[in-house]
Amino acid sequence: MANKDFILQRIRIFAGSEIDPSVDEQVDEVLKDKFEIMLPQRRSMNESLASSTSDHEIVALILKYREMK
Repeated sequence: MANKDFILQRIRIFAGSEIDPSVDEQVDEVLKDKFEIMLPQRRSMNESLASSTSDHEIVALILKYREMK
């Protein structure tokens, strides 16, 4: 299983900025602005991320990070 800090580092490299993957607003902003990924509306951010994992590797990394809490 990947180390949480390693996953965070990879997320920040893709994002090109400091991002806290556990903050919904930051995740949504980075995905929209940098990757042009519009998440579908679901009951939770994790459900939205899960339905969009094929859009870019960063989505799967963010979801994995959030599940490691």
